[in-house]
Parts: sequence; C-alpha cells; structure tokens
Amino acid sequence: VKLNYEQAQCFHSTVAKLLFVTMRCRRDIQTAVASLATRVTEPDEDDWAKLRRVLKYLHGTAYLSLALDASNLTFMRWWVDASFAIHPDYKSHTGEVLLLGKGGVIGISRKQRLNTKSSTEAEVVGVDDASSQILWTNYFIKAQGYQINETLVYQDNQSAILLEKNGKQSSGKRTRHMNI
Repeated sequence: VKLNYEQAQCFHSTVAKLLFVTMRCRRDIQTAVASLATRVTEPDEDDWAKLRRVLKYLHGTAYLSLALDASNLTFMRWWVDASFAIHPDYKSHTGEVLLLGKGGVIGISRKQRLNTKSSTEAEVVGVDDASSQILWTNYFIKAQGYQINETLVYQDNQSAILLEKNGKQSSGKRTRHMNI
C-alpha cells in the first residue's frame, strides 16, 4: 500500500537527511540508506517500516563514531559484496569498502547496471564494478609517493571466488554464458 502524500514527503525528507548523515559520520548505514533512496518517488508501507528500522538502529547506536586510521598504506584491503535481484527491476546491489588500518576509508553502495541470472554472477559483476575504484585508489596512493605492496579483495561467494580464480574451468550450467 502506497504512502499518502504527507507520509511520502516525510519519507523523502528523512532519507535525504540520512544520506547527509551517511556521508559525514555513519558509514555503517550506507547500504540501507542507498536502498531507501531508490524508493523515494513511490514509497510504500514496507519502505516506511525499513526507514523506521534504520532510525531505530541509529537511536540504539548513537554512541558509535567514525574512526579512521590509515596506519598501513602499503596493504589495501577491499570488501565487495552483492545482493542478488533486490530491486523492483530485479537488478542487484553492490557494496564495497576499503580499509587502510582502522575504519572504512572509502565506502560505496550502488545498484548494478545490468540484470544478472544468479547470486554468483551478481558477485562477479560487483567485483568488476569495484575494480575501477580499486585501480584508481591504487594509482592515487602511488601518486602520493607511497608504495603499495599488496591489494586484497575479499568476498563471500565461493562460486564467484572460484570463477575469478580459475576462469571458465569453474563454469557450470548457470555461469557458462559468462565470458571470464
């Protein structure tokens, strides 16, 4: 059931404020807020419940602060994850975070541009989408005069890890069409 006009305006305004908070000090809610931001044009009661859940989470974790410490610029650790077909048009969502010591230095959450057939494919597309940011960050840090010895990308889908590692040798029925 769609929200009435006043509730929809309140939803839109609150999500806009949460976007500001996310970019300034609460990176931990970035994925949830990015998902809510895709629903501001036609929010429904389910979206309203999700917004209330985020606000309840913020209220319960008000003591958390943004902690950054780039203590080791020679070792970059990236985490990339994808949620398969969570948008109304069945597109997946990717999140990526860079840690250089303590705290997430870069955090990105975005809708994937193409439809995927499985969670494995969504994870592979997510890593591919993240690779441009990973490379740019490597080049940027090197241009500042630092030496990067290692860049690691972590993800949680074992099938995607095998595909990225072995290429077509790890293909199955659902991933044959992928050109890796």
